[in-house]
Amino acid sequence: MVVFEIKSVAYFAAILLGTAEAVSLGAYNVDPDSVSVSGLSSGGFMAAQLGIAHSSTFKKGFGVFAGGPFDCARNQQYTMCMNNNKPNTQTPNSNLQAWSGNQIDDTANLKTRKVFLEVGTSDSTVGPNPMNTLKEQLASYVDPANMAYVTRQGQAHVFPTDFDVSGNNPCGSSTSPYIANCGYDGAGAVLNWMYSGLNPRSLSDQGSFVSFDQSGKYGAAGMASSGSLYVPKACQTGGTVCKLHVALHGCLQTTSAIGNKYTVNTGYNRWADTNNIIILYPQGTPDYTLRQAWQGLLPNPNGCWDWVGWYGNNADQKGGVQMAAIVAQVNRIVSGFQQGGGQPSTTTLAISTSTTTSSAPTSTVAEPMAPLYGQCGGIGWSGPTKCEKGVCTSYSPFYAQCLLPVRR
Repeated sequence: MVVFEIKSVAYFAAILLGTAEAVSLGAYNVDPDSVSVSGLSSGGFMAAQLGIAHSSTFKKGFGVFAGGPFDCARNQQYTMCMNNNKPNTQTPNSNLQAWSGNQIDDTANLKTRKVFLEVGTSDSTVGPNPMNTLKEQLASYVDPANMAYVTRQGQAHVFPTDFDVSGNNPCGSSTSPYIANCGYDGAGAVLNWMYSGLNPRSLSDQGSFVSFDQSGKYGAAGMASSGSLYVPKACQTGGTVCKLHVALHGCLQTTSAIGNKYTVNTGYNRWADTNNIIILYPQGTPDYTLRQAWQGLLPNPNGCWDWVGWYGNNADQKGGVQMAAIVAQVNRIVSGFQQGGGQPSTTTLAISTSTTTSSAPTSTVAEPMAPLYGQCGGIGWSGPTKCEKGVCTSYSPFYAQCLLPVRR
């Protein structure tokens, strides 16, 4: 297994220019049952496609930030699935039933999958209506207790964070790089929903990036020559059983458009560091060729993931070339799983969000308190409900986190 630790500005510059040396994708000690996926915009549409069509691979579930219904653009103009329109899902819903167990995995799998949905009220690029329709579509398959839906006031078409990073855009503006401090930790919310009870995040990235080759079965039309993998320190040697989350960028968020901002500024890596979660960042690429999509000839100049049929009539089925490539990447990573090996340290991490002394069940010294950035509430939460520092802030009925007050 080859891991390169990023220690210089030169490497980030290489990522931006597309010149970083890509190595063969490695195998890691990752539990196949831990795999989940999330994405923004076209990445959100793709995350839903993967979570539904390949539900036997994404066994934990999927998260959608500002996406829309499965199979939405097949029988109507793709713009009807955006711009806060109310798309028609009669045919998509019929296809879900007809394809189950054949073109897509058995939809019965979705009963136990976790689903996280998030959208901003000021998002006019996709908007709440397509997300509402996705929620309605999934309601026939997903246990209501397993689905979280978060709507954020004033948030535009962006990936939401709760920290400032140079180069990001304002929360209420749908502008590049479409990553913004909205006072809401989107990465933390979706990861905590998938895995629950995670440890507090780190304050900065502590692991390593690997630029890997996206050729052969690990690539497809509309995908870049290389992707990125973020590997926490504990996951680099194989001695710890880790988890895997796939994070999909949106349109205009490829490395050729915004450099490494999606892989660094979204906040996934900070949670990965302290909870032994490898983050897979597949990469799309702009495609200026006019291609026969489901509803006419279209180029893909913004490097979007395929949810409109650019790269085949089966784009949202198991035979879809982009989905097949991402699943192949996942299968390669989890092929290093050591079943019956050493006890994964994540087992301990997942059952406590507080310090060792405060979370011990036999302690009677003081009431347990959640640390800053730790979980402090939500339906089904049985841990601490008071914060050592900060205020217990509710994101939804299902998740609350200890946060410092946001300075406006």
